[in-house]
Amino acid sequence: MVSTEAIKSVIAEQEAEMIEKFKRENIIERENQSVVTGYLKPNIALIITGLRRTGKSVFSFSILKGENFGYTNFDDERLSDLNANEMNKVLEAIYSLKGNTETFLFDEIQNVYGWEKFISRLVPNHRIIITGSNATLMSRELATRLTGRHLDFVLFPFSFTEYLRFNDFEPRREDVYLTSSIAKIKEYLNTYIEMGGIPEGISIGRRFVLQLVNDIVEKDVIQRYKIKYAKKLKELSHYLLSNFSSEISYNKIKNVLGLRSVTTVSNWVDYLSSSYLVFELNKYSPKLKEQMLSPRKVYSVDNGIINALSFKTTENFGRLMENLVAVELYRRKSYSHSEWEIFYFKDYQQNEVDFLIKEGHTVSELIQATYASAFDEIEKREYRSLIKASNLLGCGELKIITWDYEDTKSIDGKTITFKPLWKWLVTPG
Repeated sequence: MVSTEAIKSVIAEQEAEMIEKFKRENIIERENQSVVTGYLKPNIALIITGLRRTGKSVFSFSILKGENFGYTNFDDERLSDLNANEMNKVLEAIYSLKGNTETFLFDEIQNVYGWEKFISRLVPNHRIIITGSNATLMSRELATRLTGRHLDFVLFPFSFTEYLRFNDFEPRREDVYLTSSIAKIKEYLNTYIEMGGIPEGISIGRRFVLQLVNDIVEKDVIQRYKIKYAKKLKELSHYLLSNFSSEISYNKIKNVLGLRSVTTVSNWVDYLSSSYLVFELNKYSPKLKEQMLSPRKVYSVDNGIINALSFKTTENFGRLMENLVAVELYRRKSYSHSEWEIFYFKDYQQNEVDFLIKEGHTVSELIQATYASAFDEIEKREYRSLIKASNLLGCGELKIITWDYEDTKSIDGKTITFKPLWKWLVTPG
């Protein structure tokens, strides 16, 4: 049992550490910060989830900076024995330190069993931000107590534009036409593709990312879901991350890892997805059953994770580009295009399109990603597949994201836009 005085001491130290962090480190404004801030009001809890160490605490603290608010990080061993019945002590400690505040930020509150009852009591008359590293647990617990009274936001690792800002380079509109600026942007992109966008991964390097992956698998999956066959789960995580930008089959994984059932594979992949380490893309089909039975493609939430676990080679650079495009599309969906549904396309003749964006009943865009710097380096199957999918689905917005080739061409009566990756990342329109 933790005393109120002990909790006060922990809270005071935690806030002092965060304030010092803002003084010491390069803190940038995130792309979705103004959007999230606009929803901060009583009777709606803001839930910020995402991969560990992507800056959820700093992001939330930034939203409230300059205000009088109560802050508690429950991912602290000194608070590990707290349960829902003792959460009033946390309130008493906050009120003692901050006065009668109506705004609270609770980090990793899912570590406290029964936390949702406490939040449910506070929500009607308080502004609340909650952070967490596990999508499934957060949504399941909130669904029972806060139905219709919470909004969820996913914070991704740095986008490329955030990465540029982190490095004190923010391209102006005219920079996309200046040779010197383009060269600098490409140089940063080469590093970003390798290092990724995890803030401390950028600052510290590969060793930090490896430890982070280990912590996610161990703490957010094995311990949280009480996995008995920990070694097999770790093998699965390595398998998925090694096969990024590729189709996977649960049945094949079952056989490769020597697991007893496809259900186990499905559950474990879901756990890893809920911890934001990987995510899956379904094959597009107007028939839901076919979507569910088709192979899925798997991606890592950050290229830095892929490169920390393997060696970067020319052969997989195209896959790294595809992974980066996949993450950026999901980031844009999360931050500003919630109406999007994202799939990959493949027909019975094996014509494949990397990304299909659907809005309502309409397929609005088809996208390929390929490592090419000239038109003659682009394999014909890339644009032939786009054209076939366009004819089948009635979609006229066709795009091929290249490494360094830009043009617009009419091929077989279809207009295809070729756009360099760097430009697509810094000019989303």
